[in-house]
Amino acid sequence: MMNTTHPTLPLISLGDHQVSRLIIGDNPIYGYSHFNQLLSQHQRDAHSPDQVMATLKRAEEVGIRAWQNTITERSLSDLLRYREEGGTIKWLCLSAGAQWYDDPDCVFEAARYHPIGMAPHGGGVGDRCLREGKLGHLKDILKRIRDSGVLVGLSVHDPLLIQIAEDEAWDVDYYMTALYHLRGAREEFEQKFGHAPLGEIYLREHRIKMCEQIQQTSKPCLAFKVLAAGRAVASKEQVKHEFEFALKNIKPIDALLIGMYQKFGDQIGENAALISELCQELSGS
Repeated sequence: MMNTTHPTLPLISLGDHQVSRLIIGDNPIYGYSHFNQLLSQHQRDAHSPDQVMATLKRAEEVGIRAWQNTITERSLSDLLRYREEGGTIKWLCLSAGAQWYDDPDCVFEAARYHPIGMAPHGGGVGDRCLREGKLGHLKDILKRIRDSGVLVGLSVHDPLLIQIAEDEAWDVDYYMTALYHLRGAREEFEQKFGHAPLGEIYLREHRIKMCEQIQQTSKPCLAFKVLAAGRAVASKEQVKHEFEFALKNIKPIDALLIGMYQKFGDQIGENAALISELCQELSGS
């Protein structure tokens, strides 16, 4: 039986909601590995609906109060079952890729399932609108989220988008902030070497750029890609170092959004204990 003894996870406010400073993501659950198709398939195979329920219940045990996932038929099915079985973790909805870019009215369909907040996908919508000069389209999607009655989130990979949203006082309640700018890193690689890289590139200096933008907004930020999509997990010491870096360089009102994989151990329990410990140390308590 798993040990449920753990320090208390600190909380932050998202609108009128209280959520933990550690939020569980969905990449490992639904096979968005950011490595290769073999690992992605392994992750999908490992997560039957029963295993997803066990994962969410474990998250609940350690004090995690929010789950962010990409809305798909499968993830929605798991969410509804979790609620039917008495689950209390709040739901933060992320659009599926470019879906809301192509059909903004999908926002209202997603709102029917009562998320506390919704955000258009960072790569498929937010950063795409920035690149294409279609920020009016992005703001229209955000307005639809506001009209649906839930919190308005903006997922961002390129820190320039936060700067613009802040300078223009966009109607946003929270940001989802990637600590690594994957498209930017790819472009830098291509400029230097003249060809595309094999796979994703994670540049450490990009973390500083995003954290500077996080610190300059008074709105809550949910920092993700904290562990470089599983590339910075060589040891427990490295995981602690990555979490510590993030917590020191974001604000006390911000949270870490972490994908966790229970196949080979209790990452949820370990991460919750570590975040609780680090937050206590950083607060001086």
